[in-house]
This record gives sequence, C-alpha cells and structure tokens, in this order.
Amino acid sequence: MSSSAVLRRALLALAVVALALWTALTTSPRLGLDLRGGTRIVLETQDAPGVRADAEATDRALEVLRKRVDGLGVAEPSLARSGENRIVVELPGLRDPRAAAEVIGRTAQLTVHAVTGTAPAPAERPAADGTRALADPDGGGYLALAAPALTGDGVKSADAVLDSAGGRGWTVDLAFRDGAAADWARLTGEAACAPAGDPARRVAIVLDGRIVSAPAVQTGVTCGAGITGGATQITGGFSAQEARDLAALVEGGALPVPVTTVEQSTVGPTLGADAIRASALAAVIGLACTGLFVIAVYRLLGLLATVALLLYGLISYAAVVALGATLTLPGLAGFVLAVGIAVDANVLVFERAREEYALLGRNAATRDPRRPLATAFGKAWSAVADSNITTLLAAGLLFAFATGPVKGFGVTLAIGVLASMLTAMVITRLLADAALALPAVRRRPGLTGMAGLGRLRTRLTRRAPRLMARRRRWFTVSGALLLLAVAGIGVRGVELGVEFTGGRDVRYTATRPVDADAARAAVAAAGFPDAVVQTTGDGGRDIGVRVGETGDAAQDRITEALTDAAGPVTVVRDDLIGPSLGDELRAHALLALGLAVAAQLAYLSVRFRWTYAAAAVAAMAQDVLLVVGLFAWLGKPVDSVFLAALLTVVGYSVNDSVVVLDRLRELRRKGGRLPLADLADRAVAQTLPRTVNTGMGALFVLTALAVLGGDTLTDFSVALLAGVVLGMASTVFTALPLTVTLESRSPTPTGPTTPRTPNPTGAVV
Repeated sequence: MSSSAVLRRALLALAVVALALWTALTTSPRLGLDLRGGTRIVLETQDAPGVRADAEATDRALEVLRKRVDGLGVAEPSLARSGENRIVVELPGLRDPRAAAEVIGRTAQLTVHAVTGTAPAPAERPAADGTRALADPDGGGYLALAAPALTGDGVKSADAVLDSAGGRGWTVDLAFRDGAAADWARLTGEAACAPAGDPARRVAIVLDGRIVSAPAVQTGVTCGAGITGGATQITGGFSAQEARDLAALVEGGALPVPVTTVEQSTVGPTLGADAIRASALAAVIGLACTGLFVIAVYRLLGLLATVALLLYGLISYAAVVALGATLTLPGLAGFVLAVGIAVDANVLVFERAREEYALLGRNAATRDPRRPLATAFGKAWSAVADSNITTLLAAGLLFAFATGPVKGFGVTLAIGVLASMLTAMVITRLLADAALALPAVRRRPGLTGMAGLGRLRTRLTRRAPRLMARRRRWFTVSGALLLLAVAGIGVRGVELGVEFTGGRDVRYTATRPVDADAARAAVAAAGFPDAVVQTTGDGGRDIGVRVGETGDAAQDRITEALTDAAGPVTVVRDDLIGPSLGDELRAHALLALGLAVAAQLAYLSVRFRWTYAAAAVAAMAQDVLLVVGLFAWLGKPVDSVFLAALLTVVGYSVNDSVVVLDRLRELRRKGGRLPLADLADRAVAQTLPRTVNTGMGALFVLTALAVLGGDTLTDFSVALLAGVVLGMASTVFTALPLTVTLESRSPTPTGPTTPRTPNPTGAVV
C-alpha cells in the first residue's frame, strides 16, 4: 500500500475517532421510556360522521393532543404521527396511564346551553333541533337543554384556579374570544330574565355529553344585558388534578375525529435503571471476555483488535447519539450483541493472514509480516462485505416492520455492523501496519500471532474431516431435529405474546415472596382462569400476569387478588395491546420473516449461484424453525423482542454460511479437478477456526446478557444463543452438504458465473 493511501486512512480514522469522542462527551443520549420510565400510548383515529380519519385529520388531532399534553405538565413529552391514522404519545415520568389516557383520549366536545326547564327522563343523544336532556350535576333529576349557544371553539383560554376567597375550591376559569364573548353575554342576559330558583336561570356547560357545571346567573346580572367581559368559571367540587385536566381538555379544544387506545405501555423508573446497569455490566463482561479470548488466540494482533473493539464501541455510541436515535432496552442489547459481531471481521482477516504467512516459506528475509496481512485484508474483503450485508438486510427489516423499542434494536444493530466494518478494515489495519513495522516485532514472529496456523487448524490440516461423504447422515439428523421442532409447535403450541394476540401484560413487585401456584390461584379466583401467571426474581417477588382482557377494571381485580396473596404489590410495567393492533403486528411479523428469506435468497443468488443461495437460505430457515420449536417446548412467549432475536438469527446464520461458501467458491476456482465434496471438506477445515472463534465472541456476550439482562433480555439472549450454536452447526451439516448435492444435480456452467469484487486496495479477488 502506498504511503499516501496509508496517510489518507490514518487521517480518516483519526477524524472519525475524534468526532466520536467529542460527540460522546458533549451530547446526552435520548433514552426510550423502557429505560427512563414513563408511559407510551398509541392512539388510532376513527372515522366520524362526515369526517374521514385520514392523515390530515390525524395531524389536526395531533395538534389538539399536543395542547392537552402540554397542560399535563409532563417534561419533554413526545408526540408523532405513525402511518396515516396513528399517533404515538410518549410521556416520560408519568406512571398513571389511566389518567393520561382519560385526558388525552377524550373527544372533549365542549358546548354551552341555555336550560329550558327540567326533564322527566334523560336523552343522551340530541334531538334534530339540538335540544337534549342530561343529568343535573347538582342533584337528582334531569335538565332540558336548548340547542348549543357556544362551542369549545370560542374558548380563548382555560386555567385551573383555587378559589380560596369564595370558598368554591378548585375551579376552571374560562375566557372567551370576541365573538363568543358576545354570545356568552346574550346567553346569560336571557337567563337573567328568569326568576330566582327557576331552572331557566341556569346555564349548562357540557363536556362529552355530560353536564360538568350548571351555575345559575347571579341576581345582580341585568336582564338582557348579561355577563360582559367574556369570562366565567366552571365549578363542580374538583380536585386540583381534576381541575388541571379539565382545563387542559377545554383549552386544547375538541378532537376533529374520535380516537381509541390501541397500545399502552408503562414502565417504572427503577426497572429502566436496573436494565441500564445490567446491560452495561453485560457489555463490560462480554467485551472483556471477548478481548481476552482474542488476545489469547491472536496475541499482538488480538490486542490491536481489542483496541479497535473499544473504538468500535465509542464510534457506535456516538453515531446513535448524533443521529438522535432513541436508545431502548433492545437497542442496548443490540449494542452488546454487535460487540460479538464486530470481532468477526477481525477473525476473518487474522485467519487469512496466518494462511498467507505460512505460504511465505522458511526464508526469514521474505517473511515480512506486513505482506501476508495486506493480502489477507484484500482476500477477506469479499466475505466481510457479503456477511455484513446479510445482517444489514435483517436490521433493515426490523426497522421497517417492528414497532416501539424493537425499532431501536434494528437501528443499533445496523450502526454496529457499519462501525465494525470501519474499525476492522481501517482502524485495525492501521494499528497492525504500524505495529508490524517495528523491528522488535519483526524479530519475534511468534509475537504477531501469525507464525502458526493454530492448534485446531493444524489438526484439521493434517487430517481433513470427511463430512461430505456422510451427507445422508447429516440430512437425517437435520430432519429429525426439524420433526422435533414441529412436534413442539404442534403439541405445546406457540405461546404468542400480547403484542400478537392483544391483551394486557402487567409486571408486579410484591412485598413478600409468593409461590407461583398461589399467585395463579389468586388470579383465577378473581375471574381469570386462563391468565398466564409467572413468578421470578428474589424468592418469587416479581409477578407477571398476562390476560386477554384490556380494561382497567380487570387489572384492578387482579391487583386486589395479588395483594391478598402476596401483600401490597407495585406495578413496575404495564403493557396493553388492542386486538386490532395485535392482528396487525402478527401479520407484520410473518411478512418480515418472509421478506427476510426472500431478500437473503435474492442477494446470495446474485453474489453466488442459485444452488449456493438455496442451500444457505435452507439452513437459515432450519435455524429459525428450530429456535421457534425450542421456545414452544420451553413454553416461552413469542413477542416482538423474540422477533428481533429471530431476525438476528436470520442474519447471523446466513453470515456464517456465506463465509464458508465464499471459501468453497475460491477453492473451486483454483481446485483443478478435485471433487466438489473434497473441496467442501477443505472449506470446512480452513474456516472452522474462524467459525469457532467468532462464535465464542458472541457466546461470551450473550451469556452475560442471559445471566444479567433481566427477564426481557433473558428470553432474547436464549433465542440468540440457540441461534448462534445452530447457525454454526447448520453451516457445516446442512448448508454445505446441500450445496454439494444441488451442484451435483445442476453443475456449474463453464466460465465465470459471478462478478468479482474489488477490494479496498483496488485489486480483484
């Protein structure tokens, strides 16, 4: 490589690291609600008579909701339209979702009526002329109301005020706009003409079909003149919070279309803080174990790769912060997992470097360690690019089809993949070139980590495995495992989470330990025999209840039942999914998996040959089915976080297959007349050390997450642990044997079949 190219790379790396460090030190991360606590509500606008709930109507509803949320006094609220008719509301720190949903989700149709007298029976729906009868808030009976004289559009402002002087407690002071002020004066002037004690002297203020206040016009008001100044008070014995909520509703105005709550999630701040600590500890332990392992295997090169991994973490974090992406709990898991993925490119290069160093021969004068390393970077580029692109495809599908926190996992996974390519192919190379140029290092080739092929590779070279000769045996084993997975799905069934079925999932913390059977019996006695009840944590203090009902009354009964069984309980997480949204998310999950398979097949067919692509995708589909079957046998829920793990397994499985198939393609180009089965065995022997070493890096991280990550990340980690192990096995025992079988039935035509990929130095491999 020329000195100018090295200088350009060094300047690029220095600029990226400096910018990342500055960003990390000066910009705070944007934490999701699952990490800082709060309430997330997804509202869906509905069609109304004469009004369609399209994007324009939803945008108008969004502005009304924004005013209401501002009235709640929540710090840093977030409101955004999702799709054509959904609004996502995030309220950090707010732990009472009922109050929030009640305030922001009400239609808030405010009208002011003249009272014409009493009525014998209620009439909730107005007559054709706008008259109606509603319950009197000041006593028994009903009031007959005239057509609306004012609507909420005429309200200029509404404020909650404590009337300590008049002794009326908390009231809501209204100020009307100019035109509405005149209407208010006319309405009260007509009411002032009625004698004292006559219902016609009262004015009714109606909110969403209920009279909230019906004051009588004071005797000092002149008949016909009315109350001037364009202001009034709404009284009704409100508490401070009720007055503030009512003021927020009135001032925000009426929603142009009705809205319904389709998803609601509340997370306590303690749970989020624990998740951050657990994920950070898992990242430190996983990174430390991975670094020590890489150093033990690759010595100096491993040490440099560990430094590059630390810089990778810095660059990834800075990229997330700079982009303003929300860091969620699955997103943290994505960061931790990407540490394991980041080591893959380094391992690919280092194994190649060992091969190239061995080819230099015994002449010490020709054994400049920089030459085999440069060659290794060039030859490894194709496999690095292909394997990372397949993972990016999975991350893109997660971002496109997932909702809420799982989107964050897709973002951080994609950023992690791109950052790993930068650190491995640029930063590690710069550090290695500088270190290998030192005379002290060149005099001690064993220090570099390239002087030997490694124990596993040496053993495989002496006696190459004859795996392809037993293809039928491996197909039989794979078929048996698939039958076992299908049996689990058929016998035990797939337990879908509330995201895919609709319902409510509430996590409690009890003051004393409770047995799972006792908690289950208490919930069943409360009227929910089909509820899924689990206890975890310190002696069973953490209780999870999943039911199909989504109403607040149902949750109240469950909470009371658990309180009787385990003492006072605290809600630490409350997830509610409407049935319509559950159906939609389930359809999106299936579509995401289908597109993942199709995208991988299409990409690999272009990069390789259809036989290679079909074999890799078949192995990947096998891994997915086996992971689903495992969760079915274990009785673990399949939810959106599991979907994130499953799509990651898709990327990881194909990633592993691509590396081996890329080596098979290379051996085939220069393998002469050797049978394809023998070349496949050689490909396994040459890439198995990389597979094992990369897998160990991922396993360190995932094990730390499984042990330390809490309930949510434990299931996520179990799915990925199974996927990593199965992915390594399926490459050797499914993808490669299937490739050999398909190629024997449909041989490769003569001549080049795939485009050759330029490497970063401009050479062609």
